[in-house]
Amino acid sequence: MRQTRFQIAKKDIIATFEKYNKNIFSYKDISKILDENRKFWRLPVHLTTNDFIALLLHGTKLKRYALNFSRETILRFVWGQISPFSLALSLKKDSYFTHYTACFWHNLTDQVPKTIYVNYEQSKKKGNVELLQDAIDRAFAKPPRISSNTAPFGDYKICLLNGQFTDKTGVNEITTPESGNILVTNLERTLIDIVVRPSYSGGIHEVLNAYKKAAGKVSINRLSVMLKKLGYTYPYHQAIGFYLQKAGVYADTQIRLLKKFQFEFDFYLTHQMKETEYSKEWRLYYPKGF
Repeated sequence: MRQTRFQIAKKDIIATFEKYNKNIFSYKDISKILDENRKFWRLPVHLTTNDFIALLLHGTKLKRYALNFSRETILRFVWGQISPFSLALSLKKDSYFTHYTACFWHNLTDQVPKTIYVNYEQSKKKGNVELLQDAIDRAFAKPPRISSNTAPFGDYKICLLNGQFTDKTGVNEITTPESGNILVTNLERTLIDIVVRPSYSGGIHEVLNAYKKAAGKVSINRLSVMLKKLGYTYPYHQAIGFYLQKAGVYADTQIRLLKKFQFEFDFYLTHQMKETEYSKEWRLYYPKGF
């Protein structure tokens, strides 16, 4: 039986994919690879990218994954095996792991979170919002905004968060055995993020547990400087100071760093609390019995 040109070139095609320093490709990547190598592989000019992908899926170890998010479907093609974390980080340019997933990488939780949180930042916006006590009260009386932009992948769920612009403040590259080099919020940024969005971090009890586990590793001075740089409208320093004190493992000198911020408003540890207690020291409402 006469071999097709793809079959004749198959060894060279496989060698080309094997030499790449990545194994996750977009549709555009595959199209570019075909264009760059078509002549060398002697593939016919009428062979489209779709046809080429179909041949790869049938005759090589390339796999196709369609992730159906609420806002869009994202296609990725994987050469060989892949970890769900590597796949998640490939979905958006300049994205990084955050919240509960960052807690996992920093050993701040005893759990193995099944939702993978990936953040890709919004563009820079101008203007400051004037803060009023009534507006804070109304906002935290409502449920927190939770992203529905999720897609299943194996045993995991990937959540794409389009967070505020920070110019990737506090985002570092680390090396992991499972996923190689990844981008993730550092310890200080992670501890800020999980206070801002406890609903993406396992809830307030998991946040408190993370603060306990971070003792001896985190720099509260760096955390305070970073919090100022991030420039949140809401006074999250009050919640962070409360967590530091509640954890019972931080020195008074560390906790006092959060008291250097302004205390102009009453604030809330989380949204939609039914029964609350109030900390005069931190001007903070928190769930009764917490």
